[in-house]
Amino acid sequence: MTDTSVSTHVLDTSIGRPAEGVPVRLSVRRGGNAAWTGHGASTTDADGRCKDLPALPEGTTHVRLLFEVEPYFEKKQADAQQDAPANRDSGPFFPEVTVTFAVRPGEHHHVPLLLNPFGYSVYRGS
Repeated sequence: MTDTSVSTHVLDTSIGRPAEGVPVRLSVRRGGNAAWTGHGASTTDADGRCKDLPALPEGTTHVRLLFEVEPYFEKKQADAQQDAPANRDSGPFFPEVTVTFAVRPGEHHHVPLLLNPFGYSVYRGS
């Protein structure tokens, strides 16, 4: 292992709050043509953060974060239907979000996901 690390958090921009309970899977590879290897998993906490993703193996050049957002939106919609009927009759448009990015040895890479039922955005944070 090295001191190269990844962190993430998820913000639900449709309500202006952290997205709690989103499963996140971390995969790594060494080189652009190498196979992906599962390396860790977590679930966002009440602050929308994954605080327990492992450090990256030495030689990692690319990272893939897979956010399983469908269960989050299904739960959110079910909770909302207790008060009023939903405005849509189908599930979330994006059942999952995959973010792939290059990493540099020895650096920390923070990748926030800004999420809503019909779109998302990511960026390299600090």
